[in-house]
Amino acid sequence: MLKDITLGQYIAGNSPVHRADARLKLMLALLMIILLFMINTPMGYALFIGFTAASVLLSRIPLLYFIKGLKPMLFIIIFTVVLNLFLTPGDVVWSVKIFALNIKITSQGIEMSVMMFLRLTLLVTVTSLLTLTTSPMQLTDAIELLLKPLRVIKVPSHEIAMMMSIAIRFIPTFAEETDKIIKAQKARGADFESGNMIMRAKAMIPLLVPLFVSAFRRADELATAMDARCYNGGSSRTRMKQMKFEALDYKITAVFIVFTAGVLLIQYIL
Repeated sequence: MLKDITLGQYIAGNSPVHRADARLKLMLALLMIILLFMINTPMGYALFIGFTAASVLLSRIPLLYFIKGLKPMLFIIIFTVVLNLFLTPGDVVWSVKIFALNIKITSQGIEMSVMMFLRLTLLVTVTSLLTLTTSPMQLTDAIELLLKPLRVIKVPSHEIAMMMSIAIRFIPTFAEETDKIIKAQKARGADFESGNMIMRAKAMIPLLVPLFVSAFRRADELATAMDARCYNGGSSRTRMKQMKFEALDYKITAVFIVFTAGVLLIQYIL
């Protein structure tokens, strides 16, 4: 399952989504997440799903990558759906009594569980679309440029952008490393699946120790490589490709404004 993590991966391409300005994609992704937690109507979700599906199709990235991105989140999604399904009060549509426990499903619980399922699924899809179509370097530059006005209050925009991009970039690397360590430990007789919760937690120690050692080693190698190349970043750093808005970016902005207006119209007026 760890190898199915797509967050942090970049799939090169020449689609309209790939060619869009990284700053625009980052801002639109944040706005879409905000909109996602604002809507609570079927029409609003239908419009949001349609816009997300159109963006995925325009990116020309195989749907399998987005499905793989949902696999690591499957337990959290199922747990959240079940929790809302059985614990939301309201009008009872089905109930059963098992020993002293009275289990009920309400209409409000069904509605809430469906809504949470859509929210989590769309949240993962939107974030995966951002990272799959934006290279780590573009993402770093976009974050730094967006945080640049905060330099007035002494916020280290470049350092924050660099840390965030490195963290995102190394997510799939550490996932692959974890998968290799798990297979190696299983080959030596380690059991990560049987036993109670305490036994499983103890079984994770042979996994966590080499993983932390590998993480520190990679961090040290990265720091040495950056130091050997005299990397200092900040205001003295120049870019080979300067970011600027093209005609495509203005078209995407116009489409997103129409989409946002439609969502707000459905949510608060219709």
